Amino acid sequence: MPKHILIVDDSKTVRNLVAFIMKKEGFKVTTAEDGLDGLEKLYSAEKVDLIISDVNMPRMDGFTYIKTVREQDAYKDIPIIVLSTEGQEKDIQTGLNLGANLYMVKPAQPEKMVKNIKMLLG
Repeated sequence: MPKHILIVDDSKTVRNLVAFIMKKEGFKVTTAEDGLDGLEKLYSAEKVDLIISDVNMPRMDGFTYIKTVREQDAYKDIPIIVLSTEGQEKDIQTGLNLGANLYMVKPAQPEKMVKNIKMLLG
């Protein structure tokens, strides 16, 4: 059974591009348009193996989303990758301190993203 990746980003272009890359690699993909939608999709999904999240989103930003996911025992061990245009050291540290496993700055190279995802999924 293919690994399931949840992509949370308010940019439809980014969601579609990352989804395309992940599907090409054989992953099952679900997309969400912001943090609240991401929580709804996470809670209703059969099993999510990895989350890719943006930071700047309406309704619920990525940092709040990561914090909320990490506070729940059922989801505390899911690998989370932040994929954001926010590349300042303080943003990276905030993301990692909240529980992200990896912080990648957009535009991320597809090969590097896939390599990191495969590494996190074991």
